[in-house]
Amino acid sequence: MSTPVHPRPLDPGSITGHPVWTVLKSAVESVRPWHRKDGSIDFSVDGAPSPAELRATVGRMIEAVSGLTALLPHDAAYHRALVADLRRWADDGFGVPDFLDSLLAFDPAGDRQDGREHLVLFPMRSQNARAVMRFEAVVVRLVWPDWLAELERTEFGNPAFVTLALEDYTPEYRGNNAILFAENIAVRTPPERYPWGGVFCDREAARFRVVAAEAVRVLGIDLPAEAARLLADQELAQQTFALWDLIHDRGHNLGPLPYDLFMVKRRAPFWMYALEELRCDLTAFGAAVRLTADAADGPLREVGRRIQYAVLFDRMFRFPSTGGRVRNYDSLAGQLLFAHLRRHGVVQWLDGTLRVAWERVPEVVALLLAQIERLYQDGVDRPRLVHWLAGYDLVAALVPPHPGSRWAKGPDALDLGLPLRELCDEVLPDEFPLGMFHEHLAKRLRDAITASRGLTGRTAATPEPVAGPPGARPTVQAR
Repeated sequence: MSTPVHPRPLDPGSITGHPVWTVLKSAVESVRPWHRKDGSIDFSVDGAPSPAELRATVGRMIEAVSGLTALLPHDAAYHRALVADLRRWADDGFGVPDFLDSLLAFDPAGDRQDGREHLVLFPMRSQNARAVMRFEAVVVRLVWPDWLAELERTEFGNPAFVTLALEDYTPEYRGNNAILFAENIAVRTPPERYPWGGVFCDREAARFRVVAAEAVRVLGIDLPAEAARLLADQELAQQTFALWDLIHDRGHNLGPLPYDLFMVKRRAPFWMYALEELRCDLTAFGAAVRLTADAADGPLREVGRRIQYAVLFDRMFRFPSTGGRVRNYDSLAGQLLFAHLRRHGVVQWLDGTLRVAWERVPEVVALLLAQIERLYQDGVDRPRLVHWLAGYDLVAALVPPHPGSRWAKGPDALDLGLPLRELCDEVLPDEFPLGMFHEHLAKRLRDAITASRGLTGRTAATPEPVAGPPGARPTVQAR
């Protein structure tokens, strides 16, 4: 399947249409190839600029940032700190960068206004903590409609979170990177609490629509009309992901084992990350079910229903089929959800068609969330290794492990005298391989996944109706 991309022209009212942005972007791209892994500059590489040449380039970056301040007065304090950090980096000989001051001055969550633009310029690691620290320049636009602001204020408080659209960017964001986290920025000392974090709901929506629409087509799913509208409309999908992301991100800090304590500062086997991601997704699903039940007829009720379809399709179809098989916890989370629904008869794959008992989905999803929540609650009293083994048992009951796994044989097969980090090394790269359904689906979705790479709201494909199986409701196919 091919998906031609027809990007809309850059908004002339955006800073991306300003010549100074072009200067800044060009200067940043000329710096990026010469970074070492720690972000310092390696002047010994063939073709690298001299220190004087690089100093001149950083000077252009500084002039461009200063030139954009008048267009972004809400970020004036950040721009001043950014200029100071750039100058210090140059004055110190382009060593390991430290942009803590500008990180703390940047405050996109402090006054969230729908449509407000921000320049984001930092040395940063990319999504999933790729090893190399490089400068990136990104122009983002806040997606913060009034209804979302009200829900955040009254029900889903998450004051450090921003949901964003990508307007323009340097090379790292040409791929699938859909996050902007302060944790990835080069700093001398991590702050006690990171002041903001963002997700690009336009990119998530665009790639979801392409891949989920193709999954619906190849699996012959009898699609409810509301789900078809979600796949057909980029704006509806963006709003759906904005609320899903808000609730999901908030969920990491709630419960008996909040994420910072549970995951971030200690290594864990990748199935524990899968359970954490799934817990937060199913928490968002449950919140959407309640929103659908409690809200009067109207937009909030509709977005609640759309979140349910988005969680199901993204987790069950796109995530298991995307990326490599080396400790792919997002894929495993989707495998778990599919297996659970299939075991309870909610989904059936028969005659090459996936049949879904839509009316039963909420109650059966709630059962899986309850299992994970019990695991977490019991984990409060468990040593870490015992908790990992309990998590393994939960996962392995739904997704069969690799037959060569040492962990699958239980604690008697493990050297329990090893440090926990070394026990993590005993986990196979693909500890929980794809089942035959997902093997089949991944092959059928390969072209759609390739076509979805790098999409944003501006480059989103336009779907068209296609016929489903006999008697099915209309579906959509991204072209």
